[in-house]
Amino acid sequence: KGKKNAPFSYDLKEDEIEKIIQQAIKRSDGYKRMKDDGMTEDEIQNVFNTPVPMKVFSWRGDRDTVMSPRDSIIYHKFFLHNGMMAMNPHTGQVKAWVGGIDFRYFKYDHVRAGRYDKKKDLVLPAGGRQVGSTFKPFVYAMAMQEGRSPCEQVPNVRVCIEKGIDKPWCPDNSSDYKEGGMVTLREALANSINYISALLMKQYGPHAIVNLVQKMGVTSSIEPVPSICLGTSDISVIEMVGAFSTFFNKGIYTKPIFLLRIEDKNGSVLQEFVTEQREVMNEQSAFLMVELMKGVVLQGTAGRLRSRYKFTYPVAGKTGTTQNNSDGWFIGATPNVVCGVWTGAEDRSVHFYSTADGQGANMALPIWAIFMKKVYDDTDIDINRGDFDKPSTPISTELDCKEYQLNEWREGEDSRINFDNIP
Repeated sequence: KGKKNAPFSYDLKEDEIEKIIQQAIKRSDGYKRMKDDGMTEDEIQNVFNTPVPMKVFSWRGDRDTVMSPRDSIIYHKFFLHNGMMAMNPHTGQVKAWVGGIDFRYFKYDHVRAGRYDKKKDLVLPAGGRQVGSTFKPFVYAMAMQEGRSPCEQVPNVRVCIEKGIDKPWCPDNSSDYKEGGMVTLREALANSINYISALLMKQYGPHAIVNLVQKMGVTSSIEPVPSICLGTSDISVIEMVGAFSTFFNKGIYTKPIFLLRIEDKNGSVLQEFVTEQREVMNEQSAFLMVELMKGVVLQGTAGRLRSRYKFTYPVAGKTGTTQNNSDGWFIGATPNVVCGVWTGAEDRSVHFYSTADGQGANMALPIWAIFMKKVYDDTDIDINRGDFDKPSTPISTELDCKEYQLNEWREGEDSRINFDNIP
């Protein structure tokens, strides 16, 4: 509040803001109802510009006020939204689902990424949100499947891929962490280094990455271009959490499931449901990914799970932040729970100005931490307090990378997407 164009980005022009507002007006139930009643566009706009008594959302409960429907739309654009889902990666059973902050005012499911249609009484798919660096584990998973080691050292230097729009694509890093030096793959993922993601993308190619992600249950359209390694694609929370289940279920993808069975009033079972599972990678590769993502918490962008939120149980995960800090993500797992959180505004043009405020470690991770701490504190919940299972056969790959990296911890900023010349 108090800034130019608030709640929208300061660099938007008046006509761009008006377009956003008009899109919101035309999506509203009131607009559709008046249109069905035969009112003209001018008549409808007059209604939307006339102040009337109404209730609006606030974090302290419904608030009675007088404002125009148009102003109420702008008012509600100020609020950040969340989508959160938790599931058992072994059974697929969904344990928690929070589609938004208040369904009465915001009829959008940010887990499945769909808008509620009152007439049809169902949620219509509307696409997900950019996932940022939470996509990077898929790129690293390809490397682990190809026999790479978390302790392998690679040069932390700029990488260019010869498939940009009009010139080679050369993404930037968001920090100078050991830039120009050597880093292990574990360090690179922990610190979300864009140079290394681009290096792996150059080595394996976008088609191979897209193929892997699709095997892991992602059905959203992903264009096979190099920039996907930084998370430029729009994917829903449910798809991302389901895909991450592969890492924590020994390489077996487990589709999220909501219903176990349907019974009649007498308790007779009418139908039973089983989740869909398929092997995507061997358990050794999956285990290496768990170890890599443990590093994100122990030495990287999710370090505040330990330092600030005092979450002491074994956990592995990945933060994500998108261009202009429009989306913040954290997907984390303990041995039998995978939980993903997205935070952002309804419109991508509403966002924090600083990455310190808008990064996934600040927007999404705290929700994950508070939720999971309550889960672990509840003695009625069957939760595995131990460590992640090791592969059934011994793994020869080196996991202790201390010999190759500086013994330091730094939280840092999560790397954002560089949209300059995206291919």
